[in-house]
Amino acid sequence: MNIRTELGKALGITDGIFLNDVELDPSAVRAVMINEVVPSDPKQDFYGGPGADYMMAAVSLLRNAGAPVSSIHDVLRMGIYVTNAVKTPKSKSAVDSTEIERSLPYLEKELSLFPNLRVVMLMGDVAKRAFNMISRKAAKKNAVPSVSKYKLGDSEIYYGCVRIIPSYIMTGGNILIEKSKVTMATEDVAKMLDIIG
Repeated sequence: MNIRTELGKALGITDGIFLNDVELDPSAVRAVMINEVVPSDPKQDFYGGPGADYMMAAVSLLRNAGAPVSSIHDVLRMGIYVTNAVKTPKSKSAVDSTEIERSLPYLEKELSLFPNLRVVMLMGDVAKRAFNMISRKAAKKNAVPSVSKYKLGDSEIYYGCVRIIPSYIMTGGNILIEKSKVTMATEDVAKMLDIIG
């Protein structure tokens, strides 16, 4: 199945929306890592090609957590799909609710494509906000408490039978500056890898 084609059939594709043009077996996906926002140059996204910035960041994070990967296709073969909560590049320094809401139907449909999903990783606050919007729509409450990641500690959060792991953003320049967050994100990814075994 091609993700972009499937989402396009279900929802159409409006101008400025960037969807992952990737083939995969949806039944093989056991974990989804949701990043915050597509890059300003879609060729730098997770499935943008060899050397793409986002792909390199994801592969590096997974390798640091012990996954034997060197490409985004290795990541897919492990049953891990990586996507963005917001399907449009940022228009300002912060992502506002209207940008999240515009992309939300795509993210919601994307997550519904994977019948064997066991873990959703929320890589940053925008991903957490987007997932909570989906949760409020379906269950009338937030799946993830609206507190800082460090205040959640080691608490286990579930949405139905799916383990939700809030973590830190995995792309962009700040990740290179905040080494402690890189360490904590690596530990979170290692938890995900243990769960999907």
